Amino acid sequence: MADIEMEEDHPRLILHNFLTEDECKELEFIHKSCSTIGYRPNVFSTTLSHLIATNSAHLIIPFLPIRDRLKEKVEETFGCEYELVTEFTGLISWSRGASIGWHSDDNRPYLKQRDFTAVCYLNSYGKDFEGGLFHFQDGEPKTIAPMVGDAVIYTADGRNTHSVDEVTSGERLTLTLWFSRDSSHDEDAKLILLLEENVLHKSNNVPWSLLPLPASDNMYWFSPHQASNQDIGFDIRLGRLHALGFDVYYSRDMNFGSDLSELLMEPMQLARRDQLLDHKFVNVLHSLQVAQFYFWEGCKSQAFTNEVQSGKAVRLSRSQSEKITQVNSVFLKDTKLVETVFQSAGQCYFNLATFSAAITEWEDYSCKLHKEILLSLPQWRAHQAIYSVKFDV
Repeated sequence: MADIEMEEDHPRLILHNFLTEDECKELEFIHKSCSTIGYRPNVFSTTLSHLIATNSAHLIIPFLPIRDRLKEKVEETFGCEYELVTEFTGLISWSRGASIGWHSDDNRPYLKQRDFTAVCYLNSYGKDFEGGLFHFQDGEPKTIAPMVGDAVIYTADGRNTHSVDEVTSGERLTLTLWFSRDSSHDEDAKLILLLEENVLHKSNNVPWSLLPLPASDNMYWFSPHQASNQDIGFDIRLGRLHALGFDVYYSRDMNFGSDLSELLMEPMQLARRDQLLDHKFVNVLHSLQVAQFYFWEGCKSQAFTNEVQSGKAVRLSRSQSEKITQVNSVFLKDTKLVETVFQSAGQCYFNLATFSAAITEWEDYSCKLHKEILLSLPQWRAHQAIYSVKFDV
């Protein structure tokens, strides 16, 4: 790991290869299967509290060792004489049109608790996206071209005023954390309470208990410039499935003159080209998590197959195709916009047999992480108790 040394007047540090490619890919999977609309136009966000609230708390596990490594590095780099707290952890992606002008990360009264920033790049400029260069207003390095695995840490005050160029194509993905000296803003204390409420009250080690529960629909609706008008744009869950080559099929008859906001909470199937896959998912977020898992871990085929394999898919009928078209007309109004915002996974071959296997592998993966949450929570809680006594929180 090669470090670029800090300037005294502009305290910052660049860490090359701080994250492995495997760590970056796992976080990318989590974000693309769980994200909602972000805090700025053309930005998408996944927070740890959101993962807990949507019954995906087990997906916090991959964050924990990375958060600890980053906090230790920040404390070491900036000579903190006492332990910092993590104020915020989030996966943030910037799609075409996203940018931000000159600012410091503590530039609002409600952000003054932020003392240090750490940004880890999960994909690469020039390969996964264009635009999105990071600039510091003063000091060196002046410009950072994001590269997968690299991290930049810096003080959150005006000594490190910075901006990000507009993303012109692709999706720029980061893991962003802020650290604070103010223990009242400790993210961990809040997360522990949420975990105790949402995890310990559920049945342990049962895959079916790990099925995601979507947030409200308005958190998934993307429209240009964050316009509230749902006559344009698309639901990002269906949008990401579309980018992976899938459509969504509901078997029940639907009255498209009424409010269909609850439809995406209902059981459904996935279609691909002229095939209807046999597996029934509990809701659209469940199908998205499995599909993203497949394209992260299970896409091993060397050649595309469009064969209908026995017991895995059937040919779509005309009436089924019409239902899919109707659903798309409501939730996927602008497919050209989808293809502009999200990169297609067309370069990755699809195989029905391996996709079916990925459903089981996804359940195993979720169970493994759920067990780790149950094992780590008491230690996490005990650490917080010790910390609270030590610093009189």
